Amino acid sequence: MMIDQHAIETRREIVVVKNDLRRIRAVCRGNIPELKEVGGSSKGKEVKASCPWVLHISPGKYDDTWMVKTYVETHKCLRSREVSACTTTFLSQQISDTLVANPDIPVKALQINLEQKYSIKVSKMKSFRAKQLALKKLTGDYVEQYSMLRDYILELQRTNPDTTVKLDVEIDLNPNNETRKFKRIYVCLGALKKGFMAGGRDLLGLDGSFMKGPFPGQVLTAVGIDSNHGIYPLAYAIVEAETTSSWTWFLECLGDDLDMYPNFNFTFISDRQKGIILAISKVFPCADHRYCLRHIHENMKQAWKGRVYKEHLWKCATSSTLPEFQQAMNNLRAFNVSAYEWLNKIPPHHWSRSHFTGRCHSDVLLNNMCEVFNRQLVDGRDKPIITTLEYIREYLMKRIVIVQNMIQKADGPLTPVATKMLDAIKTEATKYIAIWNGGDQYQVNGPWMDQCIVDVKNRVCSCRRWELSGMPCKHVVATIWNMAVNGINVGLPEKWVDNVYWLDTWKAMYAFKIFPTNGRRLWPKSVCTITLNPPTHHTQVGRPKKRRRKALDELAEKAVKATRT
Repeated sequence: MMIDQHAIETRREIVVVKNDLRRIRAVCRGNIPELKEVGGSSKGKEVKASCPWVLHISPGKYDDTWMVKTYVETHKCLRSREVSACTTTFLSQQISDTLVANPDIPVKALQINLEQKYSIKVSKMKSFRAKQLALKKLTGDYVEQYSMLRDYILELQRTNPDTTVKLDVEIDLNPNNETRKFKRIYVCLGALKKGFMAGGRDLLGLDGSFMKGPFPGQVLTAVGIDSNHGIYPLAYAIVEAETTSSWTWFLECLGDDLDMYPNFNFTFISDRQKGIILAISKVFPCADHRYCLRHIHENMKQAWKGRVYKEHLWKCATSSTLPEFQQAMNNLRAFNVSAYEWLNKIPPHHWSRSHFTGRCHSDVLLNNMCEVFNRQLVDGRDKPIITTLEYIREYLMKRIVIVQNMIQKADGPLTPVATKMLDAIKTEATKYIAIWNGGDQYQVNGPWMDQCIVDVKNRVCSCRRWELSGMPCKHVVATIWNMAVNGINVGLPEKWVDNVYWLDTWKAMYAFKIFPTNGRRLWPKSVCTITLNPPTHHTQVGRPKKRRRKALDELAEKAVKATRT
């Protein structure tokens, strides 16, 4: 290594000619200008000279010591920009620190930096191979990490109590076979499990994203919403594909963690992927399954494009009562019958607030929480499996610290986002007048013939917004003010907000910490004698796609080029 370093720094062609237990001998075989020996004759004779540089190392008097016995440091050869010692292995060792700080550095930038540092010629392909080799050493070998997966699981469960990790392998027809192929892995960290249970909101978004490494797979995620309307990742898994079988397995693992029986009244939101739909109906037949409205709109745009169709769709989806929903659907039918018939085929309890239940205290129509979480994992989905799992865990660990710092700055009975929401509702409530019937009900009148009934005993409003979101609507706030004027002790309007929006609930969700793990040298060793191999990989035809799949309307849009006039 030191000889190669010296050869590259001096730009000489130094070669190790002897390397055994008795000696190490290196000589310089650089190019020397040809000389002519002038004699008595008229013609000179060409003389082939050799560079005198030599290094000889051999054992000293003691067995464990080596000494430099011969060293001639004089060079007579010419310096060169092409040195054989400049190998891919050597360059990978030189750029390791650079890749730790900036793993996404372009190959061209690495090539320029290496050429400027050593004043030698480095091809772009050699720089690319050196980067790949260095990244392989930094992130771990893709195949090797599968065999270490059981050790990692033991370390993860040791450092993070109550963590659930389930490993599934391919079925082997030969039970005596000492190897198995990896199939799936499910992870639910104990801190996230406890925090989600403390949140009290039975809502989870489900989504999947592609692995970008050499082995196929999908990252399945389950993400909730915290008290401040932020994302709350709960569980994740790496599976072979996004199928009904994999989603069923993922939901069964999730149900075991959250103590959810088959008849549990839970709420899921996802896209309309057939595997998710069948899996939810199989594992949790009584659960509410919402479809992400953005995916419905993407499908709608294939036949009916334009802003007007989007507005009609959103009007139907955001209607909180059945009469409002029916009126919005009639307006769509009057505008376009075929679009109405297409949308009417999708059951409204999957996508319209008018048919939602208020069990989860959330009226969300989009699966943005999963989209946000998946975007944070983009840089980790092209790494080996353990590195990918550690990338996700480290992100979640850092995220809890960030949210805890936000909680320390918050003051008030509600979370910051909930406070802003209630302030906006209070502003709207100033336009409304509540009339008491002498019992538990109030008639609330407002502009544009907006008139609703508020039942304070059952905590419902006929507009259903209080029931759906858990946040008092403008009619309820006007009612609370009227009750206070009539001498009824109602307290602050914040007391009528559901507990999921309270600051104490937010603190309880993030009171549990995710703990760090040791490096692989300190992991406990699994007693399982079966070796875990990576899944079968089939190379796809053509160049791998790195960009996301665009919608049809995006493909139709063409960039306008400037023309000469």
